[in-house]
Amino acid sequence: MWESVVEFLVAPYEGTATYLIVLEAIAVVFGIASVYFAKQENILVYPTGIISTLIYVYILALGAFFGDMMINGYYTIMSVYGWVVWSRVGTDHSPLPVSWTTRREQWIALGLFFITAGVVYVVYQGYGKFGHWYDYVDMFTTGVFFAGMWLMARKKIENWHLWIIGDLVSIPLYYVKGYGISMLQYVVFLVLAWQGLQAWKRSYALQKK
Repeated sequence: MWESVVEFLVAPYEGTATYLIVLEAIAVVFGIASVYFAKQENILVYPTGIISTLIYVYILALGAFFGDMMINGYYTIMSVYGWVVWSRVGTDHSPLPVSWTTRREQWIALGLFFITAGVVYVVYQGYGKFGHWYDYVDMFTTGVFFAGMWLMARKKIENWHLWIIGDLVSIPLYYVKGYGISMLQYVVFLVLAWQGLQAWKRSYALQKK
């Protein structure tokens, strides 16, 4: 059984340079740490996330997965933004509280989803990348994660809903693309996203007491 599991994970890496496998593993470790810190409302979510996403930008650029590369480039930018927002304190010196989205924020998130998916479509068309079914799925996941990252930076509980949706789609997607280690990362992400959703709901409930 274990041999089959190992073969399942190793098969996509045949012919891949060792240093790229090591880089991916490092990115996964920091990526998981980032989501864990997000669940804890710990500002370390951002420096750990930046390390992970910058590595992924490099790896995915080499693999010509431009949609995923754009996601991680955006993550890097939004991590800087989120770091600044989470560092701010109110007039009572309290940190940014967890909250639900307003109707305006919901429309902004929806707009981010469609704009991002549209940009991915244009980029893929420009590079002639629509050769596989998963290229179209990339449009969806990129839009979902872009919106989710923006909501996380603003400490909106709904960000976890988007991470859960994106993780469920990304688990099989990353294996098909040949990134088995990253596939496992998204399995862990899914578990942490569910836990994060529950933790932020509890945090919000405590704020209201």
